[in-house]
Amino acid sequence: MAGIPVEWCVGAREVGEPRLSPDGGRLGVAITVDGIATIDVYDLSTEGGGEGGDEGGHEGEPTARRVVHTPSPRPGRGLGGGGWTWSGDGTSIIYAAVDGNLWSQPVRGGASRRLTDHGPERVAQAPAAAPSGGRVVYVVDQSEVWLVDADADDPAAAATRLDDGSADFCFDPVVLPDGGAVAWHAWNVPEMPWDASRMERLDLVTGARTQVRGGGMLQQPRPMPDGRIVCVRDDHGWANVWLDDSPLVDEPVEHAGPTWSLGLRSFAVSPDGHRVAFTRNERGFGRLCVVDLDSGAIDEIGRGVHGQLSWHANRLAAVRTGARTPTQVVLYEESAAGVHPAWTRRVVVAGPTARWSDAPLVEPELVCVPVSAVGGDDDTPADVHARFYRADPSGDSSADPPRLICWLHGGPTDQWQVTFMPRIAYWRSLGWNVLVPDHRGSTGHGRAYQQALRGQWGELDVDDTLAVLRHAHEQGWGSADRTVLIGGSAGGFTVLCALARDDGGQPVAAAGVVAYPVSDLEDLAVRSHRFERHYTDSLVGPVGSPAMRERSPVWFAHRIRCPILVFHGEVDPVVPVEQSRVLVGRMRTAGSEVELIEFAGEGHGFRAVEHQLDEYAHTAAFLTRHVR
Repeated sequence: MAGIPVEWCVGAREVGEPRLSPDGGRLGVAITVDGIATIDVYDLSTEGGGEGGDEGGHEGEPTARRVVHTPSPRPGRGLGGGGWTWSGDGTSIIYAAVDGNLWSQPVRGGASRRLTDHGPERVAQAPAAAPSGGRVVYVVDQSEVWLVDADADDPAAAATRLDDGSADFCFDPVVLPDGGAVAWHAWNVPEMPWDASRMERLDLVTGARTQVRGGGMLQQPRPMPDGRIVCVRDDHGWANVWLDDSPLVDEPVEHAGPTWSLGLRSFAVSPDGHRVAFTRNERGFGRLCVVDLDSGAIDEIGRGVHGQLSWHANRLAAVRTGARTPTQVVLYEESAAGVHPAWTRRVVVAGPTARWSDAPLVEPELVCVPVSAVGGDDDTPADVHARFYRADPSGDSSADPPRLICWLHGGPTDQWQVTFMPRIAYWRSLGWNVLVPDHRGSTGHGRAYQQALRGQWGELDVDDTLAVLRHAHEQGWGSADRTVLIGGSAGGFTVLCALARDDGGQPVAAAGVVAYPVSDLEDLAVRSHRFERHYTDSLVGPVGSPAMRERSPVWFAHRIRCPILVFHGEVDPVVPVEQSRVLVGRMRTAGSEVELIEFAGEGHGFRAVEHQLDEYAHTAAFLTRHVR
């Protein structure tokens, strides 16, 4: 029972933000190794796709020219973006650097040039270049929209703020094709962007300002070549791609995830404006499609979760990942008319090592559990969704009943799609079944499902988790005394709340493992970072309301009787580490068994390889002690 080596699961190379140059001849990719990011450029016109440099990655990949490395760029993580863009003429890369400023770097070499003077106290991100000329729009501190002329003698001195200050958050500005207007995504607290948001537009010639509001969420405003706007809206109950005021594809699946970061790119417009590539989320599984605007015909061109789409010439680039597909940057190339297949795919650069090709990776099984309805006059039961990963038969899966991990995603307005997840693969390889619930409030299942958690966080998510867990036990996937609940951040909150309950007088699980868990809702509302500081207003209630204390694990820590392992970063800006210290102190006072591991220098998520290895080691030792 050797299992997957834990070293495979940490310190992997991260690849993201693929961007095709305006002529489609080059592909830039943000690559992060050991916390240091670069932007590499692949010449797609040469044999094998490389530029003849020596900066290629893993064996079998084309070589690339390392264009950006000093100062280091600040790329998005996962399927997020906002880190860089091509200049309008494709000769330079405009990127957000770790010093808080935008820089311009010629692709063919030469000195980099600082364009802004905001950092280090403030942070410039999400650059987008005008199709012609040197103008670049961007955001500062996720709340201001600015314009700079990269061709000016002193760009920083001439930078101009464009927004009027009426929005609390501004994301993802774009310059319209004629260069005469700028549009961006905006919203105001206490709403989160997935609750209610809008597009704002400024005419650079007349100064006129307009807004577009839908029935709920609006994100990713992006222009067609003729100036019309494509975006994602959920007016009809699902996050679909819209063209102006109508859905381009109106269907009961999601075309985008929640706006947790800048630079989402879940769709891309073809260069001629006649087609749009978009992603589908089919109950967690992903698919890449292309819709023809004239006929409405939809072609499905790729399976797997895709993101960061970029389309120029006959090429469509994306990040692609799946349960059996380690994260990679792929290039879809369109064949000549009448040639089959219409699109061919090749991998340009992969993230994790090639060793994963021999690992026991599987796709999950879909799970659907009927539960009680919430609110309204309709008593029809709702369905709670989950995905189930069966243990690798070569692991220690002979025990009866099997061991089960119930893993709660964070957010809570989020979802773990069926992406490459080394953690799940690791524990499966050791004989654990893994269950991943999408309690109500999760994304990926429509607006009503996501909005159901409003005012119910700490109650409805717990009810749903326990319902899915009971179903798993009835199916023989595990038993309460061989089940462990694991979660981080909001998922850790749900774990703690669930373990404080009993299920008909019986313990819910044998143990719990939580990382940087929310345990004091009022403290979170007052001290969390700006993006989430008002999150609890809609999920729980205003500061001072009874629910704040009633649903905070620090106030019912004595009811958590099973062993708990807690991890927390000492400089976490989202959930202050003091929350875990208070929780653990009160559990110990009540006589509960609890262990707290703090990592120096870590925030909301652990970046250092040694800390990630420690997390695996402590978790393994903890589970060995408490799950027989």
